[in-house]
Amino acid sequence: MDPMIRLILAQGMLGLNNGVFYAMLSLGLAVIFGLLNVVNFAHGALYMLGAFLALILYSYAGAWVGLDALHIGFWPALILAPLMVAGFGMLIERFMLRRLYKLDPIYSLLLTFGVTLVLQGLFINFFNASGTPYPGMPESLRGVVNLGFMMFPKYRLFVIIFSIIVCFVVWYIIERTRIGSRLRAGTENPELVKAFGINVPLMVMLTFGFGTGLAGLAGVLAAPIYSVSPLMGANLIIVIFAVVVIGGMGSIAGAVVTGFSLGLVEGITKVFYAPAANTVIFLLMVIVLLVRPNGLFGRQS
Repeated sequence: MDPMIRLILAQGMLGLNNGVFYAMLSLGLAVIFGLLNVVNFAHGALYMLGAFLALILYSYAGAWVGLDALHIGFWPALILAPLMVAGFGMLIERFMLRRLYKLDPIYSLLLTFGVTLVLQGLFINFFNASGTPYPGMPESLRGVVNLGFMMFPKYRLFVIIFSIIVCFVVWYIIERTRIGSRLRAGTENPELVKAFGINVPLMVMLTFGFGTGLAGLAGVLAAPIYSVSPLMGANLIIVIFAVVVIGGMGSIAGAVVTGFSLGLVEGITKVFYAPAANTVIFLLMVIVLLVRPNGLFGRQS
C-alpha cells in the first residue's frame, strides 16, 4: 500500500475516534435543544462528571464499604455512571431550569454555565487538575488489532463501534417510534398533549436526563483513553457547539453525521497541515453559516 494512503487511513481512524465523542456529545446537546429548546452549556461538565464517576467507582467505592480490594470496573460503570449523571441532570431540570422556561433562553445558558463552573471547581478542589489515569480498562479490550494499514487499539475500535450503535438507536427512538413522536408533540404543543393524559413535565425532565446521560456515557468511554481531568469537558464543549451548529441546531441526524465527519476531517487535516487541525472545524462552521445559516441538516425558516 502506498505510504501516503496508509498515513491518510491511519489518521482517518484516529480522527474517527475523536469523532465518536463529537457525535455522542453533540447528540445529547441536539436532543436537549431540539426537544426542549435549552442550550445546555453544562454538557461538557457532565461529560467530565461521567468520566470522574467511572474513576471514583473503580478507585474509591471499595473503601466506602470497607473492602479495599473491591473495584467497580468498566462494564458496571458503563451502566451506573450514565444513570447517575442522568439523575443529576433531572435534578437540574426539575429544580433549576423549570423555573426559567418562560424567560429568555439566555437565562438557561447562564444557569448551565454556572453549573459548569461549580462542577469544575469542586473536582479541581478534590482531584488533580492536570489529570488522573483511569486504571479500569477491561482485559478483553487491551491490545491492538491489525487493520491492514495500521495496528489499532482494541479499546478504541470498541468505542467507535459502540458509539455508532448508540447514536443509531437514539436517532431511531426519537425519529421512528411512538415515544419519540410523543416527545416532539409534548414540546411543540404541551397543552394538547396534556389533554391526552400525558405528564408533560415528567416527560421533559426524563428527556433532559436522557440527554445528560448521553454526556455521562461519553465520559465513561473517554476515561480509559484520556486522562480524567476537571477541565476535559471545558476543552471540548466549544468544539461540540461548533459541530451542533454545522449539523443544524436540534437536528439529531445532523449531530451524528457531522460529529463523525468532522472527526475524520480533523484527522486527515493533520496529514497535510497539522497546525490547521485544531481550527478546521471552526473554519467549516463559518463557511456553513455563510452558505446555510440553519446548518447542513437544519430546517429552513
